[in-house]
Amino acid sequence: MSTVEIKRALLSVSDKTGLVELGQALAARGVDLVSTGGTARTLREAGLPVRDISEVTGFPEMMDGRVKTLHPKVHGGLLAVRDNAEHAAALADHDIATIDLVVVNLYPFEATVARGAERDEVIENIDIGGPSMVRSAAKNHGFVTILTDPADYATLLAELESNNGATTQGFRRAMAAKAFAATAAYDSAISQWFARVDQQQHFPEVLAGAHTRVTALRYGENPHQSAALYVARRPAETGLPQAEQVQGKELSYNNYNDANAALELIGEFAGAKPTVVIVKHANPCGVASADTLLDAWQAALACDQVSAFGGIVATNVPLDGPTASAICEIFTEVVVAPGADDAARTAFARKKNLRLLLVDSLPDARRAGLVTVPIAGGLLVQDRDNGALDPADLKVVTARAPSEQELKDALFAWTVAKHVKSNAIVYAREGVTAGIGAGQMNRRDSSRIAAAKAKEAAETHGWAQAHTVGSAVASDAFFPFADGLLAAVEAGATCVIQPGGSIRDDEVIKAADEAGLAMVFTGMRHFRH
Repeated sequence: MSTVEIKRALLSVSDKTGLVELGQALAARGVDLVSTGGTARTLREAGLPVRDISEVTGFPEMMDGRVKTLHPKVHGGLLAVRDNAEHAAALADHDIATIDLVVVNLYPFEATVARGAERDEVIENIDIGGPSMVRSAAKNHGFVTILTDPADYATLLAELESNNGATTQGFRRAMAAKAFAATAAYDSAISQWFARVDQQQHFPEVLAGAHTRVTALRYGENPHQSAALYVARRPAETGLPQAEQVQGKELSYNNYNDANAALELIGEFAGAKPTVVIVKHANPCGVASADTLLDAWQAALACDQVSAFGGIVATNVPLDGPTASAICEIFTEVVVAPGADDAARTAFARKKNLRLLLVDSLPDARRAGLVTVPIAGGLLVQDRDNGALDPADLKVVTARAPSEQELKDALFAWTVAKHVKSNAIVYAREGVTAGIGAGQMNRRDSSRIAAAKAKEAAETHGWAQAHTVGSAVASDAFFPFADGLLAAVEAGATCVIQPGGSIRDDEVIKAADEAGLAMVFTGMRHFRH
């Protein structure tokens, strides 16, 4: 059937946003309004003619409202195929009137859980009749219009206005699709609460979840790939999707991916002295902490000025004018910060294509959660890498212990290395990365690449020597052979921080002692593939 005139509507909503206005518009068109409980009361208080569902079913609402719409006179009116003679006869035989429009939104289960309600209250907020009506109406969308979102009320009224009080097949199909998505998301929230909270299953037997599309992106990682941005229905944290985009072009898939890498790393420095992170292709290429944000920017940029071109910048404190002006001196794709003063905004405004994103807060680097990676035929799921070091747990394994400054540099390098693709090597000195080697197939090459970048930076800036001289070096996993450590020695490092645990630890420790290095084991690794 192409168009269906709306003659009778059933309204039963938890969220009463826009309800009265919708009821008024329907009543003005002569639509018969049928409703339940609080919804009927709200409509009646607004002076609208409304019939209680009990008048339709012949049964009162009972059992604290648990049973009110689960009745053949409701679901028969929803599910009857209007041009089916057998269905029409059943309607007539049992005195069932058809229902043309259903407006339902469900009990606030997720909100009830989020505010920490007790188990009994959570259970009572599992809607039964609502999803049943939604599914019945959506299944029979050839004849019934289903609305589950107050945001669609205005669209419905426009549809009725354009079609002389009727809805089109295309509109009903679209609303049915949205309705099934709503009940699927609702059931997934319930199932995961039962699994994780009620049954305390860290990895449930069935991993269900629902996300809402925020926007379609121009393309994916490459132009021939499509992409979109989604967020959890009730996100437990805030990040880039919730950021304010002050200016600049639409963000691409790669922009989001790289900016998220920068945001996750800068979150490690929440509450610390001014810090700047520069990321390129999801790897940090310069990180620095200093007394001023401008000094931090200049030091971070000096680490690898070549890679910083076209990169992502994140800061742990609000942006100021001088820092913003300095950032604008090179091509930068995205800047993310917890605020920006007027001078900074003015400076960035001169670079109209630069995306400036302001977040309310930095992500908690210690937050729990799961991360997923799709693989052919399945999905890998693991805990977030929120591991943190207590300096008291470090084990000195060399004859020489690190000095206070060496230990500070080692911990700084270790924090950065956690966010560098494996195999990862990070040199740091006085709160600044001196060289970063990422994503190599062996640790020795990562050590050499990081040292080569440091040497290139020294030549570019006219320094007497590379900043790896006198630095601490962090390795995200153990050195399987002494060669990677010896490459760090050649670069001038004086202190090493690494997980330990190799069958050749004794060989590596011996090489460190012979070179006069201080080395500490963390007992924790940070692979990032």
